[in-house]
Amino acid sequence: MNQQLLADYYYCEKIIQNYSNSFYYTFSHLPKEKANAVYAIYAFCRMADNAVDLHDSTAEKVTRLEQLHDELVLFQHNKELDLPLWRALRDVFNRYEMNIQPFFEQLEGQAMDISFKAPRTIDELLKYSYHVAGTVGLMLLPIIAKTHYQQLRPIAIKLGNAMQLTNILRDIGEDYRNHQRIYIPENLLVKYQYSTGELSRGVINPSFISIWEELAQKAESEYDSFETSYHLFDRDSQFQVLSAARVYRSYLAQIRNKQYNCFKEKHAMIYDDVADILNNTRMDLAN
Repeated sequence: MNQQLLADYYYCEKIIQNYSNSFYYTFSHLPKEKANAVYAIYAFCRMADNAVDLHDSTAEKVTRLEQLHDELVLFQHNKELDLPLWRALRDVFNRYEMNIQPFFEQLEGQAMDISFKAPRTIDELLKYSYHVAGTVGLMLLPIIAKTHYQQLRPIAIKLGNAMQLTNILRDIGEDYRNHQRIYIPENLLVKYQYSTGELSRGVINPSFISIWEELAQKAESEYDSFETSYHLFDRDSQFQVLSAARVYRSYLAQIRNKQYNCFKEKHAMIYDDVADILNNTRMDLAN
């Protein structure tokens, strides 16, 4: 690998390191070639996410997302911009049997946030989750499951759904305060007689807990499906992907332990907790 490409991957590595310590800590234990590929994919997804979250006006968000879409089209036709992200991604596509479609679908998911409409049902929420998170799993599969990546597509989508539902349950207050978004399906609000006004005030009552638990149990069911299939991932990647899933799943227990306070509490992984999860995962894989 030449010095330019090494620098390009380092650029991508710094992005994941800056934005997600737990993911970086987990995936940095992959073999270097695979870790680099994960860094490049994460950098693309972060760029897509930032196109929406780091700009104030709708016009700015749309312009930046369209620009990224146009750059991806150029990449698709082997005419990518001479920039670190695109050079690194080109190397990833040269090394692995990649599919461009999930990259475009990721951008569609970000567009859903620009013209946000609260989901009416869990199915609508899962459709959104597929676009912003399930697609990430599909991007990573050819890297971490080279033999069984086609067979694992449904599992990757389930894991993406689980992680996105976990994000939503963790960030209910932040999403409303910062973006005026409510990702809880409307039919659940009706079912448990919990109003958007109560949500805006951060009311934690039996109705809210019932809603939270219904979504959490859906996420845990998806995590369970993944746990039955992790052995199909490449042997040198099983520890990393299983650890990442378990670290994310642990947010649910953390929120329960704090009496469901996801309005004012900032839930973040503590280093010692992550280390315990990684150690337990190593022991499970050794047995």
